[in-house]
Amino acid sequence: MATSIEVQKQSVKQLLESGKAHPFVIPEYQRPYAWSDDQVITLFEDLWDFASSQEGEETQSTYFLGTVVSYENENGEQEIIDGQQRITSLFLLLRAIYTKLQAADTKSKEAVNFINQIEPAIWRTNKLTGEVDYSNILLESRVVNNEGNTILRDILKEGKTVDGAKDNYSKNYNKFLELYEKASQDNPLIIYEFIYSVLNQAILLPITADTQDTALTIFSTLNDRGLPLSDADIFKAKIYGQLPAEKKSEFIDEWKELDDKAEYAGESIQSLFYYYMFYLRAVEKDDKSTTPGLRKYYAGAGNKFSKLFDDNLLSNLKKILNIWLVVNKKETVEGEAWTENKDIQKILDALNSYPNEFWKYPVIVYYLQHSDAEDFEKNFLKFCRKLFADLLSVYLEIPTINAVKSAILKLDVSIIGSSKPSFEFRTVDSQVLADRIKNPHRNAVRMLLKIMAYEEQDEVLPDKWEIEHILPQKWQANYFLNISDDIIKEKIEHIGNKIPFEKKLNIVAGNGYFGKKKKQYEESGIVITKNMSKLDSDDWNLDNIAERDIRVSDALKAVLKRWNDEYVAGPVVSVDTAAPSAEQLAMIEEFKKKGWV
Repeated sequence: MATSIEVQKQSVKQLLESGKAHPFVIPEYQRPYAWSDDQVITLFEDLWDFASSQEGEETQSTYFLGTVVSYENENGEQEIIDGQQRITSLFLLLRAIYTKLQAADTKSKEAVNFINQIEPAIWRTNKLTGEVDYSNILLESRVVNNEGNTILRDILKEGKTVDGAKDNYSKNYNKFLELYEKASQDNPLIIYEFIYSVLNQAILLPITADTQDTALTIFSTLNDRGLPLSDADIFKAKIYGQLPAEKKSEFIDEWKELDDKAEYAGESIQSLFYYYMFYLRAVEKDDKSTTPGLRKYYAGAGNKFSKLFDDNLLSNLKKILNIWLVVNKKETVEGEAWTENKDIQKILDALNSYPNEFWKYPVIVYYLQHSDAEDFEKNFLKFCRKLFADLLSVYLEIPTINAVKSAILKLDVSIIGSSKPSFEFRTVDSQVLADRIKNPHRNAVRMLLKIMAYEEQDEVLPDKWEIEHILPQKWQANYFLNISDDIIKEKIEHIGNKIPFEKKLNIVAGNGYFGKKKKQYEESGIVITKNMSKLDSDDWNLDNIAERDIRVSDALKAVLKRWNDEYVAGPVVSVDTAAPSAEQLAMIEEFKKKGWV
């Protein structure tokens, strides 16, 4: 079926007066009014500068304010898809001008003229008498769960705000009053030119579509000067439009609750839809490496958006959010026993330091697919540990974003069919793994330090911790004899010279040497860091780093091997399993003497 649009530039006065036949509506799914002081000032000053430039000009030029995208809904209203921030601000500006003109003790002919022009642009007026019905406003905001709807109506009706009001409608209306008052005092000769320009020379380009779908399509191709809708806002509109009347209010409440909770958890509804897309793709057995655009994916063939109308959609988005309450907020979730499991908390925290988002997709797919199983908690832990072991190993060898993408998408599909899915990540050579652990890529250090720490403690690390260089990055030249700066710099970045350290303690410790920093290490709540304070020596040098490199590398390889062995019958990541050499045994004995083993 062909679609149609109507485009015809109009002045502010012409566009707003069209609200008499088709009132403007800001629909439920739109965002609240959010223009700031800066945007209000910019609009006013731009229009004032334009009006000033027109003084004495014979030809009438125009000032373009942008586009407004709308469609006429079933009630004959102009439902604004794009441009609601701009339209609302123009109503507030005209109301402020009208209030000031009306307040004058003596009204000039110009004032009376513009009062008469503004009235039918804001309110419905009697076609015979011209009498104004101030309660019949041509703009209505229906944004859900927003007390601002009433505030906007009251401002446009009464022309005043509540004392001390902090909402954007009130603040911006008062700002317009203030700007108008100052401008009219500073340059009273221009004030009526200004009002004329606002009404008749400021131009908008209204784009009126025949359907909501067409309006949304147009919107998505435009560069909005205000606050653009996200894909999630469009999905909200789609879902809302499909619901029967009796379910609309419940949906809006549910959406608002999810939106607030997502923001609290450090995510957004938009990101929840994105994560959920990977679950749906896995169900569809889609393991193609190309990731579709979010809106394009949910629109599907024929632009029907049928994926949005599944009864389980919001409940699954809520469920995905449980992961982020654990990862980002360190919270447990009622009715989700796995969220209280310390080992799961720790492995999710470790995965969260992976340098890109690929780890999230299989974790979410596994959780949504298998969380109802009786043995989910045990299997989920093993799965996450196996995922971490493979991701870390591959990243240590090939620290690029796409090294695991194909394997991740295949894993997603495999998860749907089994609680013990097959992993198809590349195998990492044992010696390569050992070398990379000792001198890891900088983006892998936090992952390694977390696993080292979690082998010694149950509690998740604090949010604010930093990578501490035991031998400081800024050293004194006379501290090392006959050793080149390049060698020192390289050794200082080895894993053997690094520990996790609370930020507040790290600031105190600064760039001091080992003997001076031991006191701060002792105050640490991180076990492996606190243990550093127990070393007898007050010195820490390159030999200590080399020794600790070996110990840490062996320990981390053992952890990765153990996690692989827990998941499958034999190791997947190739690591050394042979007996220690004589040199290694001697080193272990030395470590024991120093209290490191």
